[in-house]
Amino acid sequence: MSEPVPAPAPPEQAPVPAPAPPREPGWRRLHPVTPVLRSWRVLVVLLVLYAQQRGQGAVGGVERLPGGLEVLVALGVLALAALVAVAVSAVSWRTTRYAVDAEAVRLHSGVLVRQQRSARLDRLQAVDVVQPLLARLLGFAELRLEVAGGSGSDIRLAYLREPEAQRLRNLLLARSAGLATAGEEAPEAVDRQVLVVPVPRLAASLALSSTTAVLVVGAVLMAVVGVATRSPEVLLAAAPAVLGLGATLWTSFTRTASWRVAIAADGLRLRSGLLESRSQTLPPGRVQAVRLAQPLLWRRPDWWRLQVNVAGYGTTAGADAGQTNLLVPVATRAEAEEVLGLLVPDLPVDALERGLDGASEDGGWTSAPRRARRVDPVAWRRSGVRVVAPALLVRRGRLRRELDVVPHAKPQSLGLQQGPLQRRLGLATVAVHSTPGPVRPTAAHLDTAVAVRLIGEQAERSRRARAGAGPERWMERPPDAATRGAAPLPRP
Repeated sequence: MSEPVPAPAPPEQAPVPAPAPPREPGWRRLHPVTPVLRSWRVLVVLLVLYAQQRGQGAVGGVERLPGGLEVLVALGVLALAALVAVAVSAVSWRTTRYAVDAEAVRLHSGVLVRQQRSARLDRLQAVDVVQPLLARLLGFAELRLEVAGGSGSDIRLAYLREPEAQRLRNLLLARSAGLATAGEEAPEAVDRQVLVVPVPRLAASLALSSTTAVLVVGAVLMAVVGVATRSPEVLLAAAPAVLGLGATLWTSFTRTASWRVAIAADGLRLRSGLLESRSQTLPPGRVQAVRLAQPLLWRRPDWWRLQVNVAGYGTTAGADAGQTNLLVPVATRAEAEEVLGLLVPDLPVDALERGLDGASEDGGWTSAPRRARRVDPVAWRRSGVRVVAPALLVRRGRLRRELDVVPHAKPQSLGLQQGPLQRRLGLATVAVHSTPGPVRPTAAHLDTAVAVRLIGEQAERSRRARAGAGPERWMERPPDAATRGAAPLPRP
């Protein structure tokens, strides 16, 4: 009897390799020259304060001009202060690192209090490359990332070599659009220039501004008072205010000089700056609202200023608070309409024209009723609203004309406001709540029934528009959704 043959052993299975751990982002430091570039402003501030203090004493006759020894001591103190500032900044530089991966930009900073911040690329609202004067002369730049969030949601990488800042900017815009990149390199999108603001027009617009009017009137009054009282102290007392207004005008001129607008596949590009260079990129669909404003003194040349609301920009503080939301400092009507068409395509021309200077219900506009003159006797005829296919248009102002354009998918909420006198007259104000910024659309003193119906219909339009907007990464949208409400791409 034959013995049973044992069954062959099953073949040994090769061990399944464990999944590779997620790759850690490569952490990098900012350029070693960063402490020097951050500290030079301390030296300038101290020097200005010393010169102002000694200058006032010398002009008033209280003190004499500083002697040689005092100048040497002052220079020594300034040098010591500069060294301390550089040393403190160097400690901060050593503890600051940043990393970029496919999903976010991460920043670790802080000496006593450690901070870890992350900016998701699909929430990226704008990318700015800023070069202050000294950094521009030395070939460095600061990269600023604005994301949708509250105060302090932005990330600033200061300072990098200018080519490195531009390379990183291209990479972030490509990844935020959903494009696959080979490594950490992404080609720069070719742009098409749309608008260049001439320097003479910019200077003339500042000369016709309210700041210039206050400066001229104040200087004339102070001169008259000084001559009438024969007291030079009056002129000396008014000098700081005059110099302050003059400095404001000079700062506005240097920051908005060489203003250029271009369009590319990665968004709208703004470049400006005489001393400090700034390059902003607004990706498609990131603009929440647009305002076209015309002060009274600009009416004869028919100039307009364009401002925007962008999530993240509205919480910017300091000297950059006004410029970050500026789209065009001064433009002709044709230029303003062209730039507006890049952000909100397919606006009817007749609706836009009536919104800029109209004051009636012609062209499909819904205006405030005649009884609204009791609460707004000057501008009640201008108050109106119109709904068109891509956006909600709101106009206001008799002396200062304003037209707000809000794409249907962008309102955060809608509100109905009604004061005691409005309630008695059967009027109400519709408020369109946007992200923080200079554009705050309000349709004032509409008929109450009209205002209630407008809120209900606009809420439904906004819901449908948001449902068809597609993902945040605009290159991942279907062809029809990718171009809806976004700037048209330039032709090759």
